Amino acid sequence: MGAHKGRPPLALYLVALLIPIVLHIVAFTVMGDASYDKWLQNMHRSSSSPDVQPWDYNSKKEYSYYHRKKEGRRTQEGNSNGTAPSSSPSVIVVAQDGSGDFLTVQEAVDSIPDSNENRVTISIKAGIYREKIVVKTSWITFQGDGPSLTEIRWNDTASTEGPDGEALSTFGSASVAIDGDYFTARDISFRNTAPPPPGGAEGQQAVALRISGDFGAFYNVYFYGAQDTLYDHQGRHYFSGCMIEGSIDFIFGNGRSFYIDCRLHSIANPTGGSITAQKRSDTSEDTGFSFVECVVTGSGSIYLGRAWGPASRVVYSFTYFDDIIRPEGWYDWGDSSRQETVFYAEYNCTGPGANRDGRVSWSRELTAQEAEPFLTTGFINGELWLAST
Repeated sequence: MGAHKGRPPLALYLVALLIPIVLHIVAFTVMGDASYDKWLQNMHRSSSSPDVQPWDYNSKKEYSYYHRKKEGRRTQEGNSNGTAPSSSPSVIVVAQDGSGDFLTVQEAVDSIPDSNENRVTISIKAGIYREKIVVKTSWITFQGDGPSLTEIRWNDTASTEGPDGEALSTFGSASVAIDGDYFTARDISFRNTAPPPPGGAEGQQAVALRISGDFGAFYNVYFYGAQDTLYDHQGRHYFSGCMIEGSIDFIFGNGRSFYIDCRLHSIANPTGGSITAQKRSDTSEDTGFSFVECVVTGSGSIYLGRAWGPASRVVYSFTYFDDIIRPEGWYDWGDSSRQETVFYAEYNCTGPGANRDGRVSWSRELTAQEAEPFLTTGFINGELWLAST
């Protein structure tokens, strides 16, 4: 049956209807591309080029990807001002049996002048050191005999009464607090022994270690706690081969930190918990957490991250997720406006918890180009300082 003469075919009606819709989509896409380009440019500006990274501190996978030859890479000894640490660092020994220079870690720390500018290694022999430690001096290394042999522990919580009669707060609850720059820890454990709190408990945050100094590095270090285990407060930090255990927001703060080959172990109860609570307050800040080739295990039903800060930024790449990850993956802290400003992303992750079918729409699955600034120590400007650790 033919069409009525003089009436345009149905296809033309559909085309006329679709034209404004298509134009709207094109305009939105162009605007989105401009915004995307600006974001990517900012990321590349705040992260150093892979070309200049000290590749011993990165994954073999990425080393191969960037085709960098070990003998050809450029590393920079010393700090960002070009000041090299002492070529023969001094060593102080702490031993509970009296065979060292000091019996306690804090005594050893206090023996180093605040004006110190050379690497000083505090060799902490096997034992459990029940101390609350504060490190204000820069260029200090804690060297243990192994994370299962050397441990520093304390049991304060945010509600513990301090010397002034006031509650310590989360910041003051840390078993070990690092305020100096260029701190390094190797082969040691830090623990807060306060019991895991029930969900929603007030004042039970209990930090094992807080780091507020810049250029901090941790190698084969274990962190034990429950709520708020590792306070990655501020500064650029590197974690390699570490284990971080906790239940709720057990890696939190506003640091700019790179975690590689680490185990993130949840002890959350069935009601759930969260791995991270990153606190970037504004999209102009260059802070955030990048996890590369890590493994997430444990119990509970946990979020990959909660938006403690309005512009919270966390990226997981090449990471294995056990089946404890909540399908939605991420939480906006009960504030839907944060969905517009957070940066939550995954890239080439694996495991039963990596299925993104149920992920919140405001999280991202990165392309190779988008992921590049997060995949190497360029994220923390590693060429400036990692060789000195």
